[in-house]
Amino acid sequence: MADEHAPDQAPQTPAADPNREPRAPEVTFLGFVMSLAQTAAIHFGDIPDPVSGQQGAPNLAAARQMIDILDLIEEKTRGNLSPEERQVLEQLLYELRMRAVETQKPKSSIIIP
Repeated sequence: MADEHAPDQAPQTPAADPNREPRAPEVTFLGFVMSLAQTAAIHFGDIPDPVSGQQGAPNLAAARQMIDILDLIEEKTRGNLSPEERQVLEQLLYELRMRAVETQKPKSSIIIP
């Protein structure tokens, strides 16, 4: 039986279906915890909302909830993470907790005579 393709030609792939939705990127543990940390940063008012592009007013209760969720994930996955995953999660939690402490400090005011 003869080969349908000439020896110097690669097999043709079917054209992409224009009606088919593109595949979402693979979900990874690190991507998941990074998205939660980004959500916390949005709630702290540190970065603009990626959908609207607008800088929102800080929502400290929602930011704290994201920290609590990450803390719960750290607790429930303890001993089951790769060294890289554990290090990233610990670092994110540390940085977010420090950010939460910053929000509790009174704003310093400069008195100009």
